[in-house]
Amino acid sequence: MENFKKYAYENRRFIVIGSVIFVLLVYIVRLALLQLVDSNYKASADNNAFLRKVLYPARGVIYDRNGQLLVYNQPAYDVMLIMREIQAFDTLDFCRTLGITKEVFDKRIADIKNKKLNPGYSSYVPQVFMNQLSSYEYGALQEKLYKFPGFYIQNRTIREYTYPNAALLLGNIGEVNRRDIKEDNYYNQGDYAGRAGVERSYEKWLRGKKGIEVLLRDARGRIKGRFEDGRHDEVPISGKNLTLAIDINLQILAEKLLKNKVGSIVMIEPATGEVLCLASSPGYDPNLLVGRKRGKNYAMLEEDPTKPLFDRSIMAMYPPGSTFKPTQGLIFLQEGVITPDKLYTCARGYPYHGGKPACHGHGSPLALIPAIATSCNSYFCWGLHDMLDSRRRYPTVQEALDKWKDYMVAQGYGYQLGIDLPGEKRGYIPNSKVYDKVYKSARWNSSTIISIAIGQGEVLATPLQICNLAATIANRGYYIVPHVVRKIENAQLDSIYTHRKYTGIDQEHYRVIAQGMRMAVVGGTCRGLNMRDVEVCGKTGTAENPHGKDHSACMAFAPYNEPKVAIAVYVENAGFGARMAVPLARVMLERYFHGAQANSEADVESLSNTVVKATNNNNRVPR
Repeated sequence: MENFKKYAYENRRFIVIGSVIFVLLVYIVRLALLQLVDSNYKASADNNAFLRKVLYPARGVIYDRNGQLLVYNQPAYDVMLIMREIQAFDTLDFCRTLGITKEVFDKRIADIKNKKLNPGYSSYVPQVFMNQLSSYEYGALQEKLYKFPGFYIQNRTIREYTYPNAALLLGNIGEVNRRDIKEDNYYNQGDYAGRAGVERSYEKWLRGKKGIEVLLRDARGRIKGRFEDGRHDEVPISGKNLTLAIDINLQILAEKLLKNKVGSIVMIEPATGEVLCLASSPGYDPNLLVGRKRGKNYAMLEEDPTKPLFDRSIMAMYPPGSTFKPTQGLIFLQEGVITPDKLYTCARGYPYHGGKPACHGHGSPLALIPAIATSCNSYFCWGLHDMLDSRRRYPTVQEALDKWKDYMVAQGYGYQLGIDLPGEKRGYIPNSKVYDKVYKSARWNSSTIISIAIGQGEVLATPLQICNLAATIANRGYYIVPHVVRKIENAQLDSIYTHRKYTGIDQEHYRVIAQGMRMAVVGGTCRGLNMRDVEVCGKTGTAENPHGKDHSACMAFAPYNEPKVAIAVYVENAGFGARMAVPLARVMLERYFHGAQANSEADVESLSNTVVKATNNNNRVPR
């Protein structure tokens, strides 16, 4: 019995000691969790003593190539709140001051507290209650701010646009989402970032670096001034300014000419790859997407059946039509399928295929240069036939077509060119696997796919790619990736926008094609581009549209020697290339070479007032 008591006593002592140790361990672990893991605890401790106020940098401004200011900043103000610091106040007075209803106030508070809508919410951390107050709204609230404990004003800037033009090119800024915050720890809830255009693609240059101001609180949470005289503050660093390659005067003219039409005008400086003009129609005024009305206006634009948010210059994929023929002549010359003097017959259509594709009346037989000048369909069909169907050159039709595609890719088709804008489409150039799959075990040859020789069938291209082809011919065999930004303040452009990309086709063949395009202007299908004092080289295109009237296209460069500019015009449902695209290109070239004194104002008014009616969601444009 005595031993049992002794054993029980010793065990009870161990139990007591063990319990004390367990309690201590629990306390230590909880303390560690509070200090190291629980962000709310840390935020609470910090916010009892300090208010860390973010200082937002001025976003970089944007100029055109001639120094014209396009995008700048205006002051704006966000209403911020720290939920735990809110005390009883007159909410109706607060709502009247901000011009909102009590229902809006209640919903906003509920949304802030909803962790599904606002992940990472903490009652200790500043939240955005209302953004982008005007100067008038700011003044009205500032006078009464002392009545609304827990609320304060955060200085911001919003974008302003000098011109109601180039909206798709410039882009816009909007509030960041969860994905933005997750992918880049620079952003917090309520921050803004570029959502489209240059604003998006150069976001990291434009946004700058945030600063911080550490303010000291007293025991009641009132701000007593800067902590240690601002020793721990960080000054914000403004974003980099951008100079665009765009000439805003050319951009304004292009958008005016495209009024009442659906299409695009692109201009490139061949020697540099700089994009002088990138117009898409329909468009919109960029000022619509500024301020608190941004969401409402964006929804309106998104629902517009004319798709003003769709940048046709880099996103629309069209059949290039006869603007494609120079690429075929270059491939046939490089592969030895033809020489410049090779003659092919035309009988108002491709004879080998029963007169299809059809062609218009002109001399026959003819060589390559007059074939380009007159835009003969048959000539390029014959060339594709001789390349794909002759087993002397390639063992199979598949190898021949894949070689053809490789040349097309080298000339800038079938893949994104890499312009410094988001959303660029790649167009489409088929390879042999496409036709093997379509025709399965059936044998296919040039006759099966003959329409690709003249830029129809499965072939699709963007207006940017068509203009880039004109620039490549102007350079006699190379291009520099098109880009809309010319200069970044105190920084270098990406090297892809300074290096030449050669197509692998001999320069002498480009000289032949350039001669054909010059003849097209002097006495062929591009006569409307003929100018007295500038040697223009051009190529029309009329793209068949199974859903309505044909599309009107044109590409050109000038002058013939030492070219300064390349242009592509594409107008949906406007008929022959010479009927609409050529006159538009002519006015643009006159303005480029002769400035505002160009004798084309009457033409500008006439063309801008010409209405081209779209038909039935034509030509797979959104693809």
